Amino acid sequence: MVKTVSPRNYGSFLISATKKQWQRIGLKRRAGVAAALFSLRTRESLGVGEIPDLKAFIDWCHTTGLSIIQLLPLNDVGFDFTPYDSQSNFALDPMYLALNPLRLFKKAGIKSEVTALRKKFPVRLERVNYAIKGEKLRILWKIFEKEKGAFREELGRFVEVQKSWIEDYAVFKVMKSAFGESSWQSWEAPLKDKQPEAVKRFCSEHSAEIEFQKWLQWQLFEQFADVKKHAESKGVLLMGDLPFLVSRDSADVWSHQDYFKLDLSAGAPPDLYFANGQRWGMPPYDWGKMAQHGYDYQIQKLKFAENFYDFFRIDHAVGLFRVWTIPLHEPSETGGMNGAFDPPEEAVWEDHGKKLFSLMISNTKMVPCAEDLGTVPDCSYKVLKEFAIPGMDVQRWSKDWEKTFDFKQPEEYRKNSIAVISTHDMTTLRGWWKGEIDTVDEALFARLCGFANLPFENVKTKLFDPGRSYHGRLRWKNEISDEKKLLEILARPEEEVQEILKTYRGTYGESLKFWRYLGMTGPCSDKMTPVFARRILEKACQTASIFSIQLLQDWLAMEKLEDGDPWDDRVNVPGLMSERNWSWCSPYFLEELQGLKRNADIKELVKKTDRL
Repeated sequence: MVKTVSPRNYGSFLISATKKQWQRIGLKRRAGVAAALFSLRTRESLGVGEIPDLKAFIDWCHTTGLSIIQLLPLNDVGFDFTPYDSQSNFALDPMYLALNPLRLFKKAGIKSEVTALRKKFPVRLERVNYAIKGEKLRILWKIFEKEKGAFREELGRFVEVQKSWIEDYAVFKVMKSAFGESSWQSWEAPLKDKQPEAVKRFCSEHSAEIEFQKWLQWQLFEQFADVKKHAESKGVLLMGDLPFLVSRDSADVWSHQDYFKLDLSAGAPPDLYFANGQRWGMPPYDWGKMAQHGYDYQIQKLKFAENFYDFFRIDHAVGLFRVWTIPLHEPSETGGMNGAFDPPEEAVWEDHGKKLFSLMISNTKMVPCAEDLGTVPDCSYKVLKEFAIPGMDVQRWSKDWEKTFDFKQPEEYRKNSIAVISTHDMTTLRGWWKGEIDTVDEALFARLCGFANLPFENVKTKLFDPGRSYHGRLRWKNEISDEKKLLEILARPEEEVQEILKTYRGTYGESLKFWRYLGMTGPCSDKMTPVFARRILEKACQTASIFSIQLLQDWLAMEKLEDGDPWDDRVNVPGLMSERNWSWCSPYFLEELQGLKRNADIKELVKKTDRL
């Protein structure tokens, strides 16, 4: 039995810059669940998960002893439906607005329309049908017209409090609609450049539509505030995922064009899992210009999120030290390969990050948590530890990558971390075990062959089993059982194929190493049974990490789910344009979660690992 680390060992958090934040939520080990609202639904949801549905999710967490819900971003994405590429870092997406709680819903004369929509968009679907958003907006406009003027004083008070962002957002949304949803960069010059007289004239001509956008945000705010109260009553804390960047075609960029470097795209350099790097399209910040304005944009973003969340996840936290940037003129096929870090001088990264982390900590009562994955500079680990900010320790990646390639023991995890089995950008636990463990990324291996001047297709045929390789993952043939055999096939001196050797050491026999890491006996199981899944979840909860937060899909692996390709359970495949991205739906209604057989097992596991 692995020893579970005692909570008293987190005392150093209370002498850090985040002392007040930790005192506010309590310094204790916790377990939680991560999910996207679009993946959840009750039997009453209209086509997609809605904000009030979170109450049922909170109730399930209360039942199972999970005390943190980590939500994917809820920001308005327009009609692109990519959560991390939103049209605002403030506004919530109207598709998550529930109609029934609206005060004039019954008087709007739309009951038959809503009934028809329920038939057209049944909630028992494998994937989200985002066409529901346009339909809901049409109905919401009818409710707004019925309500218009009835609550003008209350709406006015809300707008006054949120004036730092909501005016620009509402105008931007109406302009987008007026110009056929085209990018603001293609608008006529006076509106593109936000010339005051042109904007004023537009506003006077579209006052009702602009007020509608404000009204939507007010109603979303009210429904979410009600959910927050329910969470507090159940002892469940909410973590908001605040995107690091914002869409190039957003209200934020349009209204603060000088805050962004519009000639560049942010992304990530090539790494073990993304051979060509990544290019996200969002413009990086011009931190110098933001500093001249007292970082007002970043501070306002935190203040708004405080209305709903106890924690905030700093998406791409390593970008606060330096961000990978690619010139817009680079051809798309080069991905993120031909870029550079900004700022370029590694000597300034630590101070740059410290300054920005300090800014956030001093301007919020929320506990910051950092998504510190990808290519991580050494200074990141140092600063997060100093500031007692939890990073992310991913179970399948937590290894001794230099020597043994063995999995790290639970006590070796950072105390200031969130122990994670999977993230929304990865295969789920079931998907990893069936299709990814013991494999190599095909695009990465092709690049490594190119570096070593090896014929990729020929080498691939000799090294990998085509019958067990899919989804772009190459599975080693069983007979490639040692490095000597590998070198014979490569026919290259060891010093010329070091990266291929390292990839082999880290992946061949990985499943057997993981099996032994769990303390399992006998031959490796090729199936993810509920008992096997529980052992993996328990191992993650045994870690020294202050929090253990797992995807809903991974908690559900303890249930006996239908057969099928679990690769399809992942939320997103970065760098791949696919309708399957950002559309996964839970196989259970939220009402059904309360009756799952394994709920008691989850609670026992949480209690056993001192996270109840």
